[in-house]
Parts: sequence; structure tokens; C-alpha cells
Amino acid sequence: MSMLAGVTLLASAFLGTGAPAARAADVPAEFGTDWHDPVTAAPPVSVPKGAKSCQVTLAQAQFRDFTPYKGTYTPPQGCGDRWSKVVLRLDGKVKGRQYDRLGYLHVGGVEVLRTSTPEPSPDGIEWHVQKDVTRYSDTFRRAQDVEMLIGNVVDDTYTGVIDVKVTLTFYEGHPRADVPDKVLTLAGGTTLTTPRNSERIVAEVYATGSGGGCEEFWYLTVADPASYSCKADKGPYREVQIKVDGQLAGIATPFPNVWTGGWSDPFLWYVIPGPRAFDVKPIDFDLTPFAGLLDDGRPHQVEVSVAGVPEGQAGWSAPVNVLVRQDAHRAHVTGKLTAAKATEPVNSSVYTPGSGEYRVDTDAGHRLAVSGYVDTSHGRVTTTVSRTLANTSVHRWNDGETTDALDATWTDDQNVTVEAGGVRRATRTLWTYTMNGATTIGTDDRLRTELTLGDRASVHRAGGGWSRLDDTYSGDATYTLGVPRDQRHAVGTSSERYRLYGSGDCYDRSLATEQGVLTEDRSGC
Repeated sequence: MSMLAGVTLLASAFLGTGAPAARAADVPAEFGTDWHDPVTAAPPVSVPKGAKSCQVTLAQAQFRDFTPYKGTYTPPQGCGDRWSKVVLRLDGKVKGRQYDRLGYLHVGGVEVLRTSTPEPSPDGIEWHVQKDVTRYSDTFRRAQDVEMLIGNVVDDTYTGVIDVKVTLTFYEGHPRADVPDKVLTLAGGTTLTTPRNSERIVAEVYATGSGGGCEEFWYLTVADPASYSCKADKGPYREVQIKVDGQLAGIATPFPNVWTGGWSDPFLWYVIPGPRAFDVKPIDFDLTPFAGLLDDGRPHQVEVSVAGVPEGQAGWSAPVNVLVRQDAHRAHVTGKLTAAKATEPVNSSVYTPGSGEYRVDTDAGHRLAVSGYVDTSHGRVTTTVSRTLANTSVHRWNDGETTDALDATWTDDQNVTVEAGGVRRATRTLWTYTMNGATTIGTDDRLRTELTLGDRASVHRAGGGWSRLDDTYSGDATYTLGVPRDQRHAVGTSSERYRLYGSGDCYDRSLATEQGVLTEDRSGC
């Protein structure tokens, strides 16, 4: 049996508020029919103190099937049209029995939220997601069509109707947020036409592997001749690529999302979801070196793909928003792409059969560097973007996949250098993702999953300014297979510590649970 057992669709990610921790006497011997509402250790979105605010309902719907909610957005009255902060909040509730589900929210075609849902208790749960969406201010200044979908199936077995309400809160005040001038989408999904005075262009891609098949667990796939339930021609390495007019313009490591049914064990996630599960972060690709090419007023092909996915196989979604900053003092900015160099991708996936245990060692990576300039009203600006990706993993399993284990690390190292007026500014961002876990099935049909996930990032700017993020989740849960829900005798613990440090800033919060009860909620630096 593989880690896909018991899972068809998945989803998850959200934010909660702290609550008093339970006493040891309040923790049951095993999971019951109710548990603590989902909560994460991530910080809430900071908002301006004392600023006037206006709230707009963006969507309100009950999802029972795959019919999208369609509505209309109207900008708020009374808070102007240049805001200091715009905050999205999703409030959800569900009860009964249901899988985790993936969802999206579009405003004027712009994806402002990609999310997933928690799996409910029979008695019902509520959860909340909060997200800073100030960067989409250009979209929010005009009336727009709204579309939202959390695809769901409701029948005699899976009874959970997903009930959600989404609002936007606009904060008036000064200073106004420094936001992109334009937020664009790709016409027909692949064509981009930018304003002719664009001087900075960033594409953000909400890349998720999902759909109930093997690409949900792409990091576990193996190539022939290895015998395993999830196959991929070149093994588990995945890379998100973006091309402009057929030329490679950016590469990135996808985050190894684990939704709330993941690793065959929903009891891991009933209270604390995995990092990013309810608020899927987009990958940013700095396309500024291509601005001189894109500023010619013509439509250009922009294509996103995921390298490593077997040909013809579905399972990935990668919608694109394009954020543009314009030269306010020039109608047409000219420039040129001056260099683009990529190494040959490295992807070694070595299969080692053994007596009772099988193993795949993966060592993969890729590097790309692009450079270009634009001649603006304030002089020539040259931008160089280099990105180096690496992935190492060890995957072990046995006959029947009753033991299935992975130890993996991904790094995504980006350097962006901007030169203007004789001044050189460099920013290095290093993302590191880790996954270490195992699922085992004992002779008593008890399935146990132990898993630790790490989401880490460090940012360093030449001349000063730095930040470090470390979001680590750990869980250990066990239940009996092949019996009705009330006979699973499930037990489980989970914890999360979210630390964010920067120049003069500090946030540190820890959560812990046992059998669905929140036993620790501690903050402090």
C-alpha cells in the first residue's frame, strides 16, 4: 500500500487565532467526534493602527459540486482608491465527512487566492484564512467579475458541504502602499501584452500538483525499472519553468505541498495543517530582463510548464498573474535582453533493489542566469537574475509498500542585481524546503505516519537588511485501517513552530496538539 492510500482529492491551508491550551486531564485517550478548529502558528496580517477601513463581501457560497460561484465585485465607498493595506479573509465551516478540497478565487481573472480545505469532524469545524492582497490594488479599483470554486462531491457517504464567506478590508491611510501599476493576466492563457513603458515585470505562478493522482505526491514518484505504485519517466524531480516567446526566462522549485489528507493520514492535520496548505504562495519570476523585448507593444507568448511530469499526464495547475511597474515620465521604454544562459539540467535518479527493501537516490538541479536593460526617464537600468535549483532525496520502501519513507531537501537560490546610475543593488533569497517521514502498516493493520516538514527562507540585501523564516511542522498519528470511522481508535500528536526574524523584527509562535486537543499555544521571542 502506498502513501496515496485513502486519499483521492486534497487541500489545506489557513490561519487561526490562539486559544488557551488544554490541561493534560482534558486530552482524550483517542480521537472522538469533535476536535479543535484548525489553527496555524503563522502571524496575522499587520494592519495600520487607527486607519479608517471599509469592508466588501467578495464571495459567499456553499460548495456541493464543481459549479463555480459567480458574482460581481464593486470597489468600496469611503476609503478612496489608493490604500495602505488590503486584507482578504476567508471564513469557512464544514461538518460530517469530506475529503480535503482545492479551491481558487479570481477577481477580474486575477487569481487572488489559492487554497485548500481541512477535513471536518462529524460535529463540524470552522476555519479562517487571512492574506495580504495589497499588491492586487490595480484590480480592486474597478468593478470586476468574481469567480470562486472549491470543487466538492456530496453524496450519502461524503456529506460535508463547504460553506465559505470571503471579504476584503481596505485600509485608508498614509503612506499609501507601494504597489504594481498594473496587474495583468494572460490572454487565452498564454499571451501577454504589457504597457510600452513597463520597467519592471514580475510573473507570479500559483503552481500546485493535485487532483488525486500521483502528481499530488510527485516527490515520491520513481522511474522504471523500480517497482512502485507511482511512476514518472525521470523520477521525482520537478521544476517550474516559464518561457517568453519560447525562450527559457525563469526556473523555480515548487513547494512540496501536503494537504490535509496527505500521507494517508488525516489525523495528522485535523488541527494544524502543513505549511502553506490553506494559503498557497505563488512563485515569483522576475522577467525584468525581458522588459525591452516585451515593451514593443505586440503580444508575446508566455508559457508555464512543470519539467518532470510524464508526457500527457495531468495533475498540475499553474495560473499566472503579471505585476507591472511603469515609467510615469515616459510613454515608451526601450531596452534589450543581453544575456541568457542555462546549464544542462542534472537529474540522477538511481534505483537500488535489495532483499526486502528498495531505494531510489535522487540528485538533481539546474541553473539559469538572464540579464537585460531598459532605458528609462531616470537612466539606464540593468537587471540580472540568476537562479540555482537543487534537490536531493532518498526514498525507501518494501514489498507491498507497507513501509514507505522519504528524506528530501530542495533549495532554490535566487540573486537579483539591479544597476542604475552607477549604483548596484543586490538581493539574495534562498528558499529551503525539507520533508522527512515514513508511513508503516503493522501486522495489526495499524497505519502510522511520522512526518516533519520545513519551509525556510532567508533574504539578504547588499548594504543591509535581512530576514529569516523557519516554519516547521511535525506530526505522528496512528489509526486502524479497513474499519468504520468510529472504530479506528486513532491517536496522534502534532506541532508547529513559526519563527520570523528580521532587521529589528521578531515573531515566534509554537503550537502543539494531542488527539485533536490544542495543548500548547506559546508566543515570544
